[in-house]
Amino acid sequence: MSEQLASQQAPLVTPGDRSVWTTLRKRPLFWICSAALGVLAVIAVLPGPIAGLFGQPDPRACDLSRSAQEPSPTHVFGTDLQGCDIFANVVHGTQTSLFIGLLTTILCLVIAMVLGTIAGYYGGVADRIVSRLTDVFLGFPFLLGAIVVLNSAGTRSALTVSLVLAFFSWPTLSRLVRSSVRTVRGAEYVQAASAMGLTDRRILLGHVVPNSLGPVLAIATTMVGSVIVAESTLTFLGVGLRQPSISWGLQLSTAQSYFQSDPHLLVFPSLFLTVTVLSLITLGDILRDALDPKGRS
Repeated sequence: MSEQLASQQAPLVTPGDRSVWTTLRKRPLFWICSAALGVLAVIAVLPGPIAGLFGQPDPRACDLSRSAQEPSPTHVFGTDLQGCDIFANVVHGTQTSLFIGLLTTILCLVIAMVLGTIAGYYGGVADRIVSRLTDVFLGFPFLLGAIVVLNSAGTRSALTVSLVLAFFSWPTLSRLVRSSVRTVRGAEYVQAASAMGLTDRRILLGHVVPNSLGPVLAIATTMVGSVIVAESTLTFLGVGLRQPSISWGLQLSTAQSYFQSDPHLLVFPSLFLTVTVLSLITLGDILRDALDPKGRS
């Protein structure tokens, strides 16, 4: 009987559950968001060739004589103040923004999974230490802390910004992992595995972690969009990425003073940013509902 309980892997809804996929594929918003993110992923992987299809493939090939031109067949999104092709800049900015969003979320997920699993599974002193550590980080205002650290940094590359954002973003995800692990820890199949003498490593990797990932991955998907917004906000405030980096935040920061005279400078980067963030957040909400048995129809 103990062996049967220990071998069970699906008391909780997991990403591979067939009923989850059945729920997802019936929702039009899931396909719309997936299609939008798929297109953005292709753009991020092949920015040069895609930019060349509708204008200038090199975002740094500028001509001051074409400064702030409106959209035209030659430059479908127009040109910026330096005469650079806006479409090329937006396309190359997709790569930077998605890189920061994904890298930051992955770093947060790794930290959260390690600390949250230790706190949730072992409890006691380990739980208290991790909980106090998360309280300390949550006590820092996110934007203020990021601004202070980035102002002190010598360089502000995409990697630097990702590390700083991850440094201040992991506590919330860690608490979610802790809560999910504590729920799984009390399951009968986990207790049966422990009674059979399986090591903590085998129990964690074979039972606890896989069955705790569902709600965590759903929130992580939403977090990618939040990170992209945070990076754009910091860059817009002048403490994020710097030239010669290319990102949507930099384009918005440059164009903010020219919205009334040249609105196209601001509209197109904003459009890409909005579509990306809405797609990620909506997809995360859909995944969260699908992975929750109460949210499935």
